[in-house]
Amino acid sequence: MKTLNDLFEHQLKDLYSAENQLLDALPKVLENVSDSELKNSLESHKEETKKQKERIIEICDSLGINPSGEECKAMKGLIEETNHFLKEDADADVKDAGIIANCQRIEHYEISGYGTAVKFAKQLGHHDIAQKLQTTLDEEYNADEKLDNLAESRINEEAQA
Repeated sequence: MKTLNDLFEHQLKDLYSAENQLLDALPKVLENVSDSELKNSLESHKEETKKQKERIIEICDSLGINPSGEECKAMKGLIEETNHFLKEDADADVKDAGIIANCQRIEHYEISGYGTAVKFAKQLGHHDIAQKLQTTLDEEYNADEKLDNLAESRINEEAQA
């Protein structure tokens, strides 16, 4: 890696890997959710994640980059941690609160990654690509906020009871 462009390409491949890993992991997470509103929110985000993956493919195609071939080790670790939690013998309300916590860790990682990619794209003069990445970044912020609202409005309280 010798240039910002090389680093940007690496970031895009990393994000592509992260989205793929998340899409593979979400069905198992959804199997463990008890709260219907949380389940609907995660189902919706799964569909959004598919669109985010497609957006990265479009971006990579426009830059002549093959997005596959990298493994996002951070996402791998976050998913391993989530899967470990899912094996816990926990009450349904507590499990839902823990699922939110684990999903928010994942969202925060994605927010960091997309935020960096937006900045790199702008610096490199890829303003149309920066806007596409910003769309995904906004979606990640919204997903995190929805999880926050569910946790604070009742799920954490139910887990405490």
